[in-house]
Amino acid sequence: MAKVISFQVPKSQREFVRYQEDRGPHFYDKLHQHPQLQLTVILEGKGQLLSGDYVGRFQPGDVYFLGENAPHVFRSDPEFFEKDTQLKSAGNTIFFDFQALEKAVGELDELQSLRKFGGFQGLCFQIQGSTASQIKELFDTLGLSEGLHRFQLAFKLLVLVDQAGEDLVRLNESGLMRAFSEKDGSRMDRVMQYVLENRFQPISLEDVAEKANLSKEAFCRFFKLRTRKTFTQYLQQLRINEAQKLLQETELGISEIAYRVGFENLSYFNRSFKSITGKTPREFKKSS
Repeated sequence: MAKVISFQVPKSQREFVRYQEDRGPHFYDKLHQHPQLQLTVILEGKGQLLSGDYVGRFQPGDVYFLGENAPHVFRSDPEFFEKDTQLKSAGNTIFFDFQALEKAVGELDELQSLRKFGGFQGLCFQIQGSTASQIKELFDTLGLSEGLHRFQLAFKLLVLVDQAGEDLVRLNESGLMRAFSEKDGSRMDRVMQYVLENRFQPISLEDVAEKANLSKEAFCRFFKLRTRKTFTQYLQQLRINEAQKLLQETELGISEIAYRVGFENLSYFNRSFKSITGKTPREFKKSS
């Protein structure tokens, strides 16, 4: 398996901004991080976004901003991985390489505001409201730009993020999974791949600890340190996220959904759902 911690954005060492279009049945499905800041607009596709202690869903129209070395994965839903699927995933991303501007950011007065983005290390944000709308409009132009014009548009985007205010919503906690070692990054990716592929089936602590090549006790410490959740809490969140999707997109009954996403007890499913979402499954269904 590729060691995801060494993921590199394909770019020149002298390039401040890199524009990338992702097209295919599903998005890159390995947990990874990189020193470049990332601004992504989801155009097509749905799935789970995992970053630190955050477990949530992404869908078309969403805009995300990730700080330096924020471990993350946009994991498309299972149907996007089916053989001969006609489903499509699409997203546009801009990577900002502040190392290319390192001396300028440190010395030029006009660029001092950029230093605040250094405090976003390890963090993941969703951008909402009018700021998201303005960013999506600029993305349409940036894809056709080059040279100084692209450089100018990149700074306009950073200004929008800088001035987003309440439209910039932090999704994960600070200090999580920063500066992953290559060994820990590879280990966490193995765990995430196994959990995501088997999250609707019974998963024992012994099973997942074995994937990490750790004892149960050591795995629990390893996982809690990097997600601020117990493994049980994390797995429960993944299953409830899938239940939300099924409640919104299908006419399946609540009990059938509970069993489909891995709950063997309907009462426990209802309690877990309300604990995480603040609503019962029935209330969530009515409000969707």
